[in-house]
Amino acid sequence: MNHRDTELLRLRPEIPSARVSEIMSRDEQFQNKTLRPVIKLQNELFVEVFRNYIKKHKNSFHTYSVEKKLSFIENAIQRDIKFRNSLKGIVIGQFTTEEYLLYIENSSALNKRMMNILKERMFSNIQLLEQEMAY
Repeated sequence: MNHRDTELLRLRPEIPSARVSEIMSRDEQFQNKTLRPVIKLQNELFVEVFRNYIKKHKNSFHTYSVEKKLSFIENAIQRDIKFRNSLKGIVIGQFTTEEYLLYIENSSALNKRMMNILKERMFSNIQLLEQEMAY
């Protein structure tokens, strides 16, 4: 393992609830071992990226009901391909070389898992997103 890979792994938070066992599928193991820690590590960046997305969409997010805000988040992550690719890049850029090689074997299914985790994380951070920033 090279220095970059070692440092990336060292930076990641531990998530006690994200267990990995032999009876899990490879995708679920990858989700718990790699995706969840990387997304948690990058949480503050994701909040800022999403705030910028809101700003670029005329801050209309701040006028929505909670239900509509959740729908806005889901639509942004699932349907805005450029935004989705940007989010994927933030996650993939934190992979070790070995993890990337595992990822490309089944990227479609892993992307679905990645986007679902990101969506849930943004849902749980909705109060942070609601705070308008003075830029």
